[in-house]
Amino acid sequence: MTELNQQNCQACRADAPQVSDAELAVLVNQIPDWAVVVRENIMQLEREFKFKNFKQAIAFTNRVAEMAEVEGHHPALLTEWGKVTITWWSHSIKGLHKNDFVCAAKTDTLLAD
Repeated sequence: MTELNQQNCQACRADAPQVSDAELAVLVNQIPDWAVVVRENIMQLEREFKFKNFKQAIAFTNRVAEMAEVEGHHPALLTEWGKVTITWWSHSIKGLHKNDFVCAAKTDTLLAD
């Protein structure tokens, strides 16, 4: 299986299926630093990233934004002094799609860069 961070997002229509419970169990193990959260009955992936200052946090936010534009899939981003909280989910299906896991893995790669 290709690593998630090496894959690209696929077009996700409103009738696309959300990940199944079995798929969720496999995919979540590939991004162990991310939490599955439920807000307003919508399953999402979330992670908080720590930085030494605001300048590093905003630089990381901008790298995530660039990747999101390339993938055509956009997270919720909360940038604060010393931290960035990123939340991925697929708005069109009101839940998690494989694209969210791909982008979470790509986000982790950006941290390592």
